[in-house]
Amino acid sequence: MKNRILIMMWMALLCGAVQAQTTFTHPWMQKRVAYFGDSITDPRNSGSKKKYWHYLQEWLGITPYVYAVSGRQWNDIPRQADKLREEHGDSVDAILIFIGTNDYNNGVPIGQWYEEKDEQVMYGHGQPKKLTDRKRRYMSMDANTYRGRINNAIDKVKRMYPTKQIVLMTPIHRAQFHRNDKNWQCTEDYTNQCGIYLDEYIDAVKEAGNIWALPVIDLNAVSGLYPMMDEYAQYFCDKATDRLHPNDKGHERMARTLLYQLVALPCTF
Repeated sequence: MKNRILIMMWMALLCGAVQAQTTFTHPWMQKRVAYFGDSITDPRNSGSKKKYWHYLQEWLGITPYVYAVSGRQWNDIPRQADKLREEHGDSVDAILIFIGTNDYNNGVPIGQWYEEKDEQVMYGHGQPKKLTDRKRRYMSMDANTYRGRINNAIDKVKRMYPTKQIVLMTPIHRAQFHRNDKNWQCTEDYTNQCGIYLDEYIDAVKEAGNIWALPVIDLNAVSGLYPMMDEYAQYFCDKATDRLHPNDKGHERMARTLLYQLVALPCTF
């Protein structure tokens, strides 16, 4: 009898869950979303006819404000933010930032997050307060380094839009890109001109999430796109010359990943 009661209770809970699922509304449905980034997001890039944000527009009714430009690096994000503010003011619900692969390709040094200084600060704990010597760190705003560029960009975007959701996305894996003799990019298993692998640029974006209190969607991991294998060339523009830019199929896979990742994040506050 006891087991029967437990089974009936479990079935009732299950039915309630199923009913709840039928009325679930995605938190990003019908929202206004700005997209900052580079060629993978830029609507003018010919690697695909449809970008990941096109699919999100179709599936969720999102109104996209796209400011990404091919070839741009993290130091372009402040300009993109200014353009958003100029054209839409505060009328945006969230901002997605997806950039960094060109910083790696252009050999931008990683740099540091902070600069430290010796200072004095008033402090008291179990005894009268007094000036004490402490180290204090300040955000590095060195525009010649990757971390400094990220600090500059996020500092500006967060100050411009303190009430909006801002989400960082890591660069995806990249293989060869051979446009011409003057634009011949090697695969990610080679270091760049600074002797740094792509991994460090990806890790820096994840670190920035903790430093700046921003959610990070690790597309490098969760998208499943791995152009280093021939089996995954089907998701990219051209098997021989362009395994940097996803094709329509690759963008759809990214979009499906984002569809589920964004469920866990509020779009508005």
